[in-house]
Amino acid sequence: MKLICYAIHGDPPLIRPAPATRDWMDGTPQAYAYRCLPLNIANAHGWELLNRSGFTAHWDGGSGIDSISITPDPGTTAPAISHFGSGVLTFHIEAVFRTEPGWSLCAQGPVNRPKDGISALSGIIETDWAPYSFTMNWKFTAPGRTVRFDAMEPFCTIFPVQRRLLESVEPEIRNLSDDPELARRFEDWAQGRTRFNEELSQPGSDARTAKWQKSYYLGLLPDGSPADPDHLVKLRPPGFVDKR
Repeated sequence: MKLICYAIHGDPPLIRPAPATRDWMDGTPQAYAYRCLPLNIANAHGWELLNRSGFTAHWDGGSGIDSISITPDPGTTAPAISHFGSGVLTFHIEAVFRTEPGWSLCAQGPVNRPKDGISALSGIIETDWAPYSFTMNWKFTAPGRTVRFDAMEPFCTIFPVQRRLLESVEPEIRNLSDDPELARRFEDWAQGRTRFNEELSQPGSDARTAKWQKSYYLGLLPDGSPADPDHLVKLRPPGFVDKR
């Protein structure tokens, strides 16, 4: 499907495929955080918009627009403003995005990038028809906080979502025993996980050598057989092609 970014004022936003890596994950012992495949896939799920310049912002706890003070780095203009008040920091995105019919665009904070003192807000925009730009907003979590956004730091992640998909879902709650085959496979996995964790404390054990269980990462069932041939081990969205 097509996802088009129409630049409004010449230069488009700084936008890149979301990388699978994170500094905090690199810093975990033996980079163990990367053993969690759901984290890796989520990290790379979409495209990140980046700041052109750095700045700091402080919220004094008031509800007015002037309750946030923004200090750009020397010689630059801050890419964010106080527009709504109530501790909300706003980034204007100088582009109109277009998706195919029936598809919207989710705009949210960069995935798995915690930021102290401020939290990203999420929005879903009907970009298959709307001729409008949109903003990315962050909410301070407490009065008196000062936050820092660096140049080239991502402030927004975007990815398309099918608009009517959730309404077509038929959610149900059942007992695991209602699906005997699934229950058997879950029990095999649970018993194997218990044994593996017990063996981790035993020097020279297979578990100690393996360090972690890789069945989900490799897309294998508890008995070692392949599961879904469409299983993702990595996700690398393509970059935007400049066709101006």
